[in-house]
Amino acid sequence: MDSHAPHITARQLADGIADAPLLDDGAAIDTPLMVVDLTPGSDGVDDPEVLAAAARRAHQADRILLGVHRGPRPVGEGGGLTAITQSLDVTYTDDPDLGRNAHRSVVHAPDPDDAVTAFAARVGANPQASVVLRQVVRAGNGLDVPAAMDVESLAYSTLLGGPEFARWLAHRGPRPLPPTPTDDPVLTVRDGDELWVTLNRPERRNAYGARLRDALTSALIVATSDPSVSRVVLDGAGPSFCAGGDLDEFGTTPDLALAHLIRTRGGAGLLVHALAGRIEVRVHGACVGGGIEIPAFAGRVVASPDAWFRLPEVEMGLIPGAGGTASIPRRIGRWRAMHLFVTGARLDVGTALDWGLVDAVDTIH
Repeated sequence: MDSHAPHITARQLADGIADAPLLDDGAAIDTPLMVVDLTPGSDGVDDPEVLAAAARRAHQADRILLGVHRGPRPVGEGGGLTAITQSLDVTYTDDPDLGRNAHRSVVHAPDPDDAVTAFAARVGANPQASVVLRQVVRAGNGLDVPAAMDVESLAYSTLLGGPEFARWLAHRGPRPLPPTPTDDPVLTVRDGDELWVTLNRPERRNAYGARLRDALTSALIVATSDPSVSRVVLDGAGPSFCAGGDLDEFGTTPDLALAHLIRTRGGAGLLVHALAGRIEVRVHGACVGGGIEIPAFAGRVVASPDAWFRLPEVEMGLIPGAGGTASIPRRIGRWRAMHLFVTGARLDVGTALDWGLVDAVDTIH
């Protein structure tokens, strides 16, 4: 699909240009993304009534709406601008002050046009996954965590049966299943009222495969069911905390309905959420996919200086499936979460701290 998204003005958005049916006569997605020019001086940007009408239209739209702003515009003069960016899915700006201070709906980009091009390319390559992701993130914003995870997982199972994931699988090619671990995939140590839980498949960068998932879930159930455990520390052995889902297991699910139940009722996300007030997650190295989706549920996340973060699922024709559409927007806002989800951009630890994805950066022993 063409990755060039149409650029529209705030006035055109207010007049309903994004309201056309999302699907064409052949049931294909027609124009999954529109880019709204919010640069001062662009048509409608300096008219509060137009911005308010555009914001209302954006809330009702089915398409992904991406803002682009070229500064500078002094912070404090952007009340109407903030209102419209909050109604869009994410806005890129080259104004560092606006990027830092306006709202979490804005992402600073040295070249907003390059950022828009990268975002549009990912949407163009996987429009179904991108549009479904938008629906899930927006719906989850008004739900409690268990319900938001149910919505995410149902959408994930739907996309597992879709053409975009099938294309990714075909490109990846057949893979043997991961070898059976020779050591316990998760280690637990009880020290008084503290429970230490360590992901222990360093040879696979602690990939969140079935065996590690089941062992982690069992360890966390112990903590949730034992009130004498007042503190849980979760970390990972080896060079990375967790490199995300085990790619060798992708495409092996025979029953998509059962997979939904396993993700939501047999996974670690809800357990970490339940333990939020008692659990600290210590992350380092690669924190990919579930390697940050699950920690983001914790009450405290401490990252080592070498930690980095990435959500690559959309490029596989999927969306985050370990709870990330529920956990990450609650930490950094749905807008910056959409930026990470759609682009798959690598996030450095300093930005993760600034955005609130992690709570502290410290050397982890």
